[in-house]
Amino acid sequence: MSADSNAAGVDPEIRTANLARLRRIEGQVRGIQRMVEEDRYCPDILVQISSIREALMGVSRELMRNHLTHCAAQAARKGGDAEEAMRGELLDLIFRYLR
Repeated sequence: MSADSNAAGVDPEIRTANLARLRRIEGQVRGIQRMVEEDRYCPDILVQISSIREALMGVSRELMRNHLTHCAAQAARKGGDAEEAMRGELLDLIFRYLR
């Protein structure tokens, strides 16, 4: 699958929730920038960074769920080369996700 492919299907509720999460994360990152500019206490900044990492993992989990539910399932139904390509893609994603 190419980097500019579109999803086979996206649950509108999940898309809306992910966008809201990403906007919150964006605000949190700006907050950390301010904290660094203000020379805030390092542990306080680290707690905020940890919060952002967990929020990003939440978005990642939902994207993975959507990819398995729609894209991978569609490739499996097609079979052949599409299924084989998806299997390789999923393995690559899993290995990257586990780093």
